[in-house]
Amino acid sequence: METKMSVLDVARPDVDHDVARQVIAERISVLCEEGVEQKAAHLATIVSHYGAHPFTPLEQTRRTMGLDREAFAELLHLFDSVPELALAVEQGPAGKYWSNTIKPLNAAGALDAAVERRFAFPVSVGLYPGPTCMFRCHFCVRVTGARYAADALSPGNEILAAVIDEVPNDGGTTMYMSGGLEPLTNPGVGELITQAAGRGLDLTMYTNSFALTDATLSRQPGVWDLGALRTSLYGLNDEEYEQTTTKKGAFSRVKANLQRFMHQRQERGSDIRLGFNHIILPGRTGRLIDLVDFIAELNESSPDRPLDFVTVREDYSGREDGRLDGKEREELLHGLDAFVEYAERHTPEMTIDLGYALESLHRGVDAELLRIRPDTMRPAAHPQVAVQVDLLGDVYLYREAGFPDLEGAHRYVAGRVTSDRSLHDVLREFVESGREVQPVAGDEYFLDGFDQSVTARLNQLDQDVADGWGRFRGLVRAS
Repeated sequence: METKMSVLDVARPDVDHDVARQVIAERISVLCEEGVEQKAAHLATIVSHYGAHPFTPLEQTRRTMGLDREAFAELLHLFDSVPELALAVEQGPAGKYWSNTIKPLNAAGALDAAVERRFAFPVSVGLYPGPTCMFRCHFCVRVTGARYAADALSPGNEILAAVIDEVPNDGGTTMYMSGGLEPLTNPGVGELITQAAGRGLDLTMYTNSFALTDATLSRQPGVWDLGALRTSLYGLNDEEYEQTTTKKGAFSRVKANLQRFMHQRQERGSDIRLGFNHIILPGRTGRLIDLVDFIAELNESSPDRPLDFVTVREDYSGREDGRLDGKEREELLHGLDAFVEYAERHTPEMTIDLGYALESLHRGVDAELLRIRPDTMRPAAHPQVAVQVDLLGDVYLYREAGFPDLEGAHRYVAGRVTSDRSLHDVLREFVESGREVQPVAGDEYFLDGFDQSVTARLNQLDQDVADGWGRFRGLVRAS
């Protein structure tokens, strides 16, 4: 390896520690007069560690390095004095945690508000408009047969419309539609989308696309006002889909719906972004190349407007039926390179997002998925960061709690939006009352990957403050 490299490269897993030390020493030599080489070596260790393990409390790092508090504090001051070091951490193997979650939430001030237990309007607001779902996926927490009553639709859509009007359109809050249950089963969802678009909100819908038919689009033309449509993909043939969703012929229907939608999108010149969310389930780690072939086939429906993106994830639920064993993770380690290279050749215009742990794996670090447990859940949750609102107006603190009749989920309702009680009112009252929810076994399944990442970051920040490192909490903060 050449010794000439940038400070921005020092968190890469293949960088020699001595080379990293030399590069950092050159950069800090103008900032300190003594012990430059040793301090540079320590900084290289810190950058490398946090580039791969972003949620480590500072005190734990200090003890592991065997430094006294004064020496460690000097290193943290030096770290803050060289902005490239923070950028190097953000570009490390765990970079998706930084770029997708921590950095934007830092910049918005949402994490500080959560740590300080003060009210702030959430950065993310999810609308859960679906009254039912046609699938029964084995990894989904939905109670079989549970749905919202038909007479809840009209008043529920009025509540969601009020939330749309309340959300600021200053770029500080993003909105999405998901579930819970399938959004396209709501006959008024198109009007809600158009209302959001009229306010300048770039709305994303997460859907299974089973109901993305010509009939639905004819009845609900507002779907075309979405900023993006993300289809959750549950397999690559009818057999796999049926194994996952229990619905016969579902894959063929979803595929046909997407082919027509892409063709119409091209004809309309629509700006709507289209892509997939794909969870790698046990037994299917070898299907990533087939995923690219499927996307390439879809692109034939609209050669001038191919699919925009695909996100690939492991199952974050922690359930045994979603967990990959050691052999499959080894297969995945070798398969990701082939997948990315194959996709670049066959679907060159598509953006690939491997998310948190898979990005680390692709870059040579076998990072385990976060596993927040009841004893590490936060009783105050993080409503300053994200909340979800369902058809009843119930405001859920976690993304996987917003299902009707789900045992224990009602405990994670911050309050209810009504005609005379806004989302702002509900959340301010929840935060300022100091209300807490004491987690019990099984509650961890209410957190998706995003909630787990936010929780891990907030726990880290709390620990840093408790350990006397509040000035430097989290190592990398908002610029």
